Amino acid sequence: MLKIKQELLTGLAQALDQLSPGAGDKAAFESPKVAAHGDFAVTAAMQLAKPLKLNPRQVGEQLKAALLALPVYQRWVREIEIAGPGFINIRLTPAAKQQVIREVLEAGAGFGQQAANGQRLMVEFVSANPTGPLHVGHGRQAALGDAICSLYQTQGWAVHREFYYNDAGVQIGTLANSTQLRAKGFKPGDEQWPEAAYNGDYIQDIANDFLAKKTVHADDREFTASGDVDDLDGMRQFAVAYLRHEQDLDLQAFQVKFDHYYLESSLYTSGRVDAAVKKLVDAGKTYEQDGALWLRSTDYGDDKDRVMRKGDGSYTYFVPDVAYHISKWERGFTKVINIQGTDHHGTIARVRAGLQAAGVGIPEGYPDYVLHTMVRVVRGGEEVKISKRAGSYVTLRDLIEWTSKDAVRFFLLSRKPDTEYTFDVDLAVQKNNDNPVYYVQYAHARICSVLAAWGGEVDTLKEVDLSPLDSPAAQALMLLLEKYPAMLSDAARDFAPHDLTFYLRELAASYHSYYDAERILVDDDAVKKARLALVAATAQVLHNGLAVLGVSAPQKM
Repeated sequence: MLKIKQELLTGLAQALDQLSPGAGDKAAFESPKVAAHGDFAVTAAMQLAKPLKLNPRQVGEQLKAALLALPVYQRWVREIEIAGPGFINIRLTPAAKQQVIREVLEAGAGFGQQAANGQRLMVEFVSANPTGPLHVGHGRQAALGDAICSLYQTQGWAVHREFYYNDAGVQIGTLANSTQLRAKGFKPGDEQWPEAAYNGDYIQDIANDFLAKKTVHADDREFTASGDVDDLDGMRQFAVAYLRHEQDLDLQAFQVKFDHYYLESSLYTSGRVDAAVKKLVDAGKTYEQDGALWLRSTDYGDDKDRVMRKGDGSYTYFVPDVAYHISKWERGFTKVINIQGTDHHGTIARVRAGLQAAGVGIPEGYPDYVLHTMVRVVRGGEEVKISKRAGSYVTLRDLIEWTSKDAVRFFLLSRKPDTEYTFDVDLAVQKNNDNPVYYVQYAHARICSVLAAWGGEVDTLKEVDLSPLDSPAAQALMLLLEKYPAMLSDAARDFAPHDLTFYLRELAASYHSYYDAERILVDDDAVKKARLALVAATAQVLHNGLAVLGVSAPQKM
């Protein structure tokens, strides 16, 4: 059907050019707001009415006649009607809708995917400082980042996943001091325990392993402890490596992998921060005032100029961000998406201002940002706020252990990133239609059960006669299958993996309705095979969509 849709679109462009030369670029199909109105809607008649000096319905009549004269419309279109002020509603023949089944079965796992386009994308996400386990907010970011990466991969982009973290600074110093106090026998609540120290039990675990002179391995580092309680720098390095390893375990449980880990400290040791500051100074975009160095960020739409270098000589936190994004640009990533919490909203304008002021050719609006809110966790009807291991928050691994990786991913992706979300642990473990991930996975498993009961090879269904699939329930299911590729493209463009969760729930509902309306394994072999082809195609699209979200498609439940 995708091929047929493109042929019909080409025909629409041809007909529009006949009415008004150059109007072919207005050729587009929309989905009618009411399904009963048709399969495609065209609004071009209303757009052409004024230049043609006709009312929209007159233009609509002329366009309808031009379309019906085309062989491709005669073959695949059952009816064209004009509604309201000039809407053109197109109803396809059953045979046209049935073609999507062949396309899905032929493409298999590749259905909905575009060819490689030669473009590179970097998505930076999670980027948690190594000061503790990953919390549920990091989980939302991991799910978002990974799904957006997968969406862009379906559109032909070469995608690079990057994790950036602060391996120096005040927080890391606090981590080292907290570990040293634990190693010396102090604990939260003691008079010697600072208010700013980290209180989770994991700090004691780090201290114990340091004293035991253990070696820790993380994806990007390895360190062996000296066991010397006075070796504060060694304790800092050991704690960072220990927590990087812990975060690796969190990410492995969530099945998220990164191509590269980028250290903030490397921006200083490599000279990138100093080089970025020099670019800004040389460009005349800075000034000295009150002992500080300021960026003229108001020249680029910021609400006020920003301090770059404080009076004590240290840089404010957005300066290494500017240097880091210059690095991204220089590495060839012309499109970059940053997934961050809403608390980073204030940094967007100053980072973009710094990149523009640096004069290195970076376009306005670089990078793109997707900001997400935090997540509340409810269990047993009450909000859960504290994890014993973390001390002050629910960890990602807690949530996975209480439910499942699939439930956590699907649930955290089921709302727009910037909307508040409450994760209901009890709902996530229910095995009924109220649980959205179970509902979608059950549709896939239900189809697999039907195919297993039939016992034949799905490949043999590619060329079966599909004409028996003319019922409203079957046609509704086929129209949803046809929407999958365009939905993927729109979801990638809008950074909206939640659109895919909505689609999968709608597709599952349509399948369940179809299953309840028509028996599949009937005695009539032609009808049976046509229906099997339809449900096999549905299972394939469910599988493909769940894979983009990082969620499994079980064959049995």
